[in-house]
Amino acid sequence: MMKMKSIMKKKRWWLLIFIVLVGAAGFTLFYDDGSLSSFVNQEGKAEFIEVYNEAMSHLPEPAEEKLISTTFGEVKVYKFEGESRTDLAPLLLLPGKAASTPMWEANLEDLIKDRPVYTIDLIGEPGMSVETARIESVQDQAVWLKELINSLDEPQIHVLGLSFGGWSAVNLVVHEEVPQIASLILVDPVYVFDTIPLKMVLLSIPASVPIIPKSIRDRMLGYISGGAEVDEDEPTAKLIETGMRTYKSKLPMPQKIKVEQLKEIAIPVLAIIAGKSTMHDPKKATAVAEESLTHENSKVAVFDDASHAINGEYPEELADALRQFIKTME
Repeated sequence: MMKMKSIMKKKRWWLLIFIVLVGAAGFTLFYDDGSLSSFVNQEGKAEFIEVYNEAMSHLPEPAEEKLISTTFGEVKVYKFEGESRTDLAPLLLLPGKAASTPMWEANLEDLIKDRPVYTIDLIGEPGMSVETARIESVQDQAVWLKELINSLDEPQIHVLGLSFGGWSAVNLVVHEEVPQIASLILVDPVYVFDTIPLKMVLLSIPASVPIIPKSIRDRMLGYISGGAEVDEDEPTAKLIETGMRTYKSKLPMPQKIKVEQLKEIAIPVLAIIAGKSTMHDPKKATAVAEESLTHENSKVAVFDDASHAINGEYPEELADALRQFIKTME
């Protein structure tokens, strides 16, 4: 009986600590002090850059890399080319929350077999892009991304967004006219076909707090990825964990894309839904996508056994799905 009381007491203490940390995190992460997204200090920035460069060393050698100026900041851009035809419309890859170019390690070798691929680090997220003017709205996020695509000077481009990157892609086309975009590929996007469950929102807050022990943060991140274990030696996982500790994002909260907005998208959309995603209700997201994507060449594909970490779990299958989808337009 005494042992049981002791266990219950410990559980209550952990629950109290969790509630306090969530409250503190919410104040820290969402309190609007007017500052720009940035690294918390120079030491954190130096640590992140070291881990970033290590992760980049596992990718194919970029054919080109540069910084492109936009109204809201400098965007780090990489261009990768394989033995593919360089006259085909390239892909532009938009990473997920707290991620950057190295997250595409599992995908680039397959994708550049067909066409050139651009990757970018999103403004306001951990990476080599720098926010220079305050991004205050979802319209601002669409503006800088449009300016970036214009600066790439490509007649046509296919935009692929994963998770938050999928929201960024849709947010762009519903707020701005970008005639160069030939299609959208949305890989388990958030805030597009369904909202993030409250449970996942609460779990993601302490996962972003530096004072949380790394082991707990890793378990939380693993759960967010559908139960996958976080490998501390895996370069991309290490980079994301480092970015969450060393970088403070001040981006506005995404706004759920409305069904009416989805129905007005006038270009083909490939929506890929992870059947075991914890970032939305996969069945609801699939139903909404099938109902709202009205272009005749739009398609919805469900990877039944995939978690939200779908790009690392099924890289070859993902590349095949993209290949077949784009083939219908070329």
